[in-house]
Amino acid sequence: MTFAQNRPTNVPSSPLDPETYEQVEQWDIFELVFYASYDGNPFTAVSLSAEFCSGDHSVSVKGFYDGGGVFRMRFMPTTQGYWSYRTSSNAMLLDGQAGSFVCVASSPDNHGPVRVSDTYHFAYADGVRYLPVGTTCYAWTHQTASLEEQTLSTLKASPFNKLRMCVFPKSYQFNTNEPMYYPFEGSLEEGWDYSRFNPVFFQHLEKRITDLGKLGIEADLILFHPYDRWGFSQMPLEVDERYLRYITARLAAYRNVWWSLANEFDIMASKKEDDWEYFAGIVTSNDPIGHLISNHNCLRFYDYNKPWVTHCSIQRIDMYKTAEETNEWRNKWNMPIIVDECAYEGDIDHGWGNITGEELTRRCWEGAVRGGYVGHGETYYNEKEVLWWSKGGELTGTSPERITFLRRIIEQSPGGILNPLPSSWDLPCAGVKDEYYLYYFGFNQPRYRHFKHESDVSYRVEVIDTWNMTITQVPGTFRGSFRVELPGRQYMAVRLALIEDDAN
Repeated sequence: MTFAQNRPTNVPSSPLDPETYEQVEQWDIFELVFYASYDGNPFTAVSLSAEFCSGDHSVSVKGFYDGGGVFRMRFMPTTQGYWSYRTSSNAMLLDGQAGSFVCVASSPDNHGPVRVSDTYHFAYADGVRYLPVGTTCYAWTHQTASLEEQTLSTLKASPFNKLRMCVFPKSYQFNTNEPMYYPFEGSLEEGWDYSRFNPVFFQHLEKRITDLGKLGIEADLILFHPYDRWGFSQMPLEVDERYLRYITARLAAYRNVWWSLANEFDIMASKKEDDWEYFAGIVTSNDPIGHLISNHNCLRFYDYNKPWVTHCSIQRIDMYKTAEETNEWRNKWNMPIIVDECAYEGDIDHGWGNITGEELTRRCWEGAVRGGYVGHGETYYNEKEVLWWSKGGELTGTSPERITFLRRIIEQSPGGILNPLPSSWDLPCAGVKDEYYLYYFGFNQPRYRHFKHESDVSYRVEVIDTWNMTITQVPGTFRGSFRVELPGRQYMAVRLALIEDDAN
């Protein structure tokens, strides 16, 4: 992150040696900091924006008040080269500030924001493949510093590279503690001043998003949710709008941010159907980077055919069928399918929070071979009521290690992705026709399986135990019709890979 404080207004008319300019990496944050006193309410009365230009390309960016007489503006340059900027404001000290910087090549760990790729999948802006391996920690940023640090330590050792998390604090079973910070000035007892944000709240959120970015984890930010005792789910529409403009101004330049309009939009009684379209318009029009954005359901799916939706964020609506419907959802919406909530591994009383590690792993595999991505969550009860799905802390379940194994299997596939292939009714399959096949048996337990392939090529056959995480190569080579012996256990897979000599 590069800072420029109250830059002079003189802008060179011709390019200079890059060494004479401030430098910022492509897809990193260039931040302007201005100091200006204001007698009124700077959150509502002061407007601040800037135009960033590079050649014929220009980007408009909004600024924000960060408390203590500090105004900030954040910009993510998406192209390398020389950039200039000039501010506009109704405050004299903030208006007409101008300067230049040069955007240089990104460092090896900086791949840029995640984009949709190949219709149903994802890649970073530099083209590197991104496989969303997600988990949920709704309220982890509203805990003590020590618990938040423990969560980060756990994530560092996990396979997860996407984290669903709420902006606002959460009030629900196992979530009765007060948060460390609140988003507005005021208190629950005396009321909130919705016209004045609490910058400390948002500074803390930014710190944790930065911490996730250092671990290579995308922050899937939930902007609204219904589990609330503070009134943040029932704010007036003009407050919702002000909040969305403020948070996008603060966070749109972070490359590891995704937007989720809501967790369970359809049970937020205070929001109307049209509100979600209005909210989406605010977020997308104030996000010059075009981060990924979706809306998450409870009892009924959102209309993912809306033009602003980039991917489906799904909670299954059938008690038993979950990822098995991924093929249908791909065909219906023609975009990436992320089953962010297929139920959680755990042992609490709710049906959504007491499936086994075996079942969660199975659902992840079922979604994968159907060309989608299934998210993790953990809800094992403990006396401290620190459940991963909400507060973070430690993982104790059996599925994360198996999800790591599945991630490696996908990464080994052609192109690092899985797309469904036609197969028998009882055996889903993914891969590339005539080249690579991955079959998954799920909770079935055959002793053998007959395979038939019309192409005149030979395959190497491997039997994969997805629970015990073993890969056993079957001796010999196989072509046409052949039989593969299996151990008669659940959660097995078979992988066929074209032998290279036959590909030439």
